[in-house]
Amino acid sequence: MTKRDFLKRIGKNIQKARKAKGYTQESFAEKTNLSWSYISKVESGILNMSCAKIYDFAVYLDVPLEELLSLK
Repeated sequence: MTKRDFLKRIGKNIQKARKAKGYTQESFAEKTNLSWSYISKVESGILNMSCAKIYDFAVYLDVPLEELLSLK
């Protein structure tokens, strides 16, 4: 697995969790005080987030951290 593949997988996990909560990218960006473009880049695997930001997303989405970090 390449770093790019890893980032894409994490991004897809975040996207799946966001959609399950009924958030659009825009509404999730507003909830997290981030820009829509940041959320878009995270979900497409373009942006390399910090571990702390992944943790924050798990908290905002009320999902286990392991769900966002799953490589399955």
